[in-house]
Formats: sequence, C-alpha cells, structure tokens
Amino acid sequence: MFKLLFSLSLIALMGCSSNPHKAKEIETKMETQEQVTNESIGVKDGNMIVQKKVMMAEELRRLQYDVYELEDRVYGNRKYGSQGLFGTLKECRTKLSDKANGGDGKLTYMPPMDRITDKEDKFDIGTNAEKKIIGVQEEFLKDRISRFNGYKDILMKREDEFQEKIDICKAELKSKQFDKGTKDSSANN
Repeated sequence: MFKLLFSLSLIALMGCSSNPHKAKEIETKMETQEQVTNESIGVKDGNMIVQKKVMMAEELRRLQYDVYELEDRVYGNRKYGSQGLFGTLKECRTKLSDKANGGDGKLTYMPPMDRITDKEDKFDIGTNAEKKIIGVQEEFLKDRISRFNGYKDILMKREDEFQEKIDICKAELKSKQFDKGTKDSSANN
C-alpha cells in the first residue's frame, strides 16, 4: 500500500513539474557576452553558446501578422479588393473554359475558399467585476504559437499548390490560344 501511495504521489509531482504552460525562470546571463545583430555570443556554464532572446508578445504578433499576410496572399482580401492566388486560378480557369479560347464553355470546379483563421474567435460571454457584459477568449501561449505555426505550414503548402495550378492553367490557356490562332489562320488561307 505504501509503495502504491508513494508511486502515485511521485507521478503527481512529476505531472505538476512538467506542465508546459507554467512560466519558468530562464537564466540568460552569460560570461564574456558580445552582441551580434539580434543575438549574443558568450560563455554559459563553461559552454560557448549563441543566444537569441525575443519578447514573446512581439514574437506572437509577428507570427500572427505573417499568417494573416500569407492567408491574404493565398485567398485574397475582400476588404482591399485583392483576389489572391485562389482568385487568380479561378480567373484563369474561367478564361480556359471560354469558347473564344478553345474551351468547352463549362467552368472547371473550384473547391470552396477555406480561410483557416476565420474560425478562431470564440468568446466566453459574461459579466466582469464592474457588471459590464464582456467576451473573453483565453488560450495557452504555447498552444496559440503552435496553432499559428500549423496555420503557417498549411498556408505555405496551399500557396505552393495554387501557384503550381496557376502555372499549369496559364500554360494550357496559351496552348489553346495558340492552337485556336493556328486554326483560324489556316481557315483564312
């Protein structure tokens, strides 16, 4: 019985100490520290290291900005009237299907637009200490960084896929226009 209680308490202690969301103090002081751009080199515990420190609020802001910018590049932004790669592909496929360009007049299927960051805002609604109605969204910092890094990976893959599909569409459109031009000029002769 004692061994079981000891084992359970040891597991509980290990679980508490490994919580990835608890703030831990990080020692950043180094001996013989020298600055190299936004990094430092120095000696820490007898080891020569390169250290880069970032303020997490700024790092999270940069990551989110990069993701929103990438998503706008892939899907466009209605507010600013940009069509993005998605819109460019849709436009090319429309031209490709046009009978004037040798198409059959039928539009090619386009998958629905899937903006992944639009799905993120979910608030708990209630009242605060001043009895004002508020909405609050909370998330662990590491989880948010992980989520946005996942968004970035997905969007970079989609950007490559859309760019490849656009290149294929444009090449096919040029080929059809060339073939149509060749047929038209031979019919006129």
